[in-house]
Amino acid sequence: MYRYDEHDKKILAERVAQFRDQTRRFLAGELSEDEFRPLRLQNGLYIQRHAPMYRIAVPYGVLNSAQLRKLAEITRRYDRGYGHFTTRHNLQINWPKLEDVPDILEELASVEMHSIQTSGNDVRNITTDHLAGVAADEIVDPRPYAEIIRQWASFNPEFAYLPRKFKIALNAAAEDRTALAFHDIGLEFVRDAAGELGLRVHVGGGMGRTPMLAEVIREFLPWREVLTYCESILRVYNRYGRRDNVWKARIKILVKTLGIEEFRRRVEEDWEALRDPASVVTDAELARVAAYFAPPAYEPPSDEDRGFAYAVASDRAFARWVGRNVHAHRRAGYAAVTLSLKRTGVPPGDITADELDLAAQFADRYGFGEVRISHEQNVVLPDVRERDLHELWQRARAARLATPTVGLIGNVISCPGGDLCSLANAKTLPIAEAILARFEDLDYQHDIGELDLNMSGCMNSCGHHHVGHIGILGVDKSGSEWYQVTIGGRQGRDAALGHVIGPSFAADQMPDVVQKLLETYLAQRHEGERFVDTVDRIGIAPFKERVYGAPKELARAA
Repeated sequence: MYRYDEHDKKILAERVAQFRDQTRRFLAGELSEDEFRPLRLQNGLYIQRHAPMYRIAVPYGVLNSAQLRKLAEITRRYDRGYGHFTTRHNLQINWPKLEDVPDILEELASVEMHSIQTSGNDVRNITTDHLAGVAADEIVDPRPYAEIIRQWASFNPEFAYLPRKFKIALNAAAEDRTALAFHDIGLEFVRDAAGELGLRVHVGGGMGRTPMLAEVIREFLPWREVLTYCESILRVYNRYGRRDNVWKARIKILVKTLGIEEFRRRVEEDWEALRDPASVVTDAELARVAAYFAPPAYEPPSDEDRGFAYAVASDRAFARWVGRNVHAHRRAGYAAVTLSLKRTGVPPGDITADELDLAAQFADRYGFGEVRISHEQNVVLPDVRERDLHELWQRARAARLATPTVGLIGNVISCPGGDLCSLANAKTLPIAEAILARFEDLDYQHDIGELDLNMSGCMNSCGHHHVGHIGILGVDKSGSEWYQVTIGGRQGRDAALGHVIGPSFAADQMPDVVQKLLETYLAQRHEGERFVDTVDRIGIAPFKERVYGAPKELARAA
């Protein structure tokens, strides 16, 4: 993974000192709330429902064991002993004291971490595939490119005060594990007919109040031009994006208003006129950064690896976990492993300090001291020997980190909702808990098959409800918490937005609503057909009829 050089360390030390003084002045009354707000936001600090919320960046989802241990230490010392992994590779702590935040930023800097640009109207944390570098289906490792973009975007004065927040994702695999179509810029690695590496550039995707799929602005961009072309996209957005209405300020609205052809024309015109040759990524620069991501010292396959196949054949519970939480690796004899943070009784994505320490132990014992954070709010060990999988599974299961539900309804994605977030219209965590409890039976989950259930407490869609096979959105009705349901959403190559099935539901109805949706699917599905495929084939009407039933039920839902 990337290691800070003397320039990184100096910049971060200066930022820590700067923010410490800004916080001191605010607490002394020398800065108003309006003056302090943009300063704290660009350092990852929100004021939430009960306390400040501090968002820590995990660039492209990569952490080492020392960083995990530091995060554990921070949650113990400055918070309540746990954190929350988000859908964008960040860790949030929800109870820090404002006066302690500069100390936390200094603690993070000691292990080459920060919280800069994790909020505010700037370029946010760069994201990519949580299996990057080890995935069997990728054409190139996207992490060096993500790091180059991160360095370019960090502290870039031209893009420090954009009309609205801005998110960039990269995907280099056959399977899109990044939700590429729902980013302001989505960069997809491709090869042309001559085998040259380049990027298909998507622009204008997003969720939130007005969800939209990104559109392709360029079919093939030479990879060396990634910074110059992104710069032109951002310049056009900065120049023409709306600043008079926060709900219409994202780049997706500008792309929709202008149309993709006109938006493309303006970007290409800017690019041709202002393209800076000094910003072209050279082979030498790529090689310099890529050296930080060189493959570890993998061992060749050996006879000891045969024990893995025997364990799978002889232990049904282990085999179930392997089928769901173990992923193909590009090197023979190795696998990537998901440690699930989806447990009954625990909010999805939450991780305790002890679990952070345990993940660090696992990373050192079973890998090369590295973990990944997935946008599904789980922890991934990227390099585990197959012969170690059974032992790892036993230890993870004892720690309640081995729930075998990746890709199933039990792998619920959820934001913290109204329990913590001041923006939320409704609580999500009690609903997630009720659904997890209702469908706790693993045999039933496996019979249902592949199903993504995503929940958000408000239209900001931090839980990505728009792309859930079943999506649940908290809404406010005259001060009461209700829940709108969509079905048929998905991410990936065939990305689509979910369809609202009808009026919203009260909180106590939600487990029954999900149950009825699943019963409809199980009655209607063809052999091997996923929930979302059945929705595509028969439409939402049968689901709606089953859920709402008699007119009096519909009246209650309304």
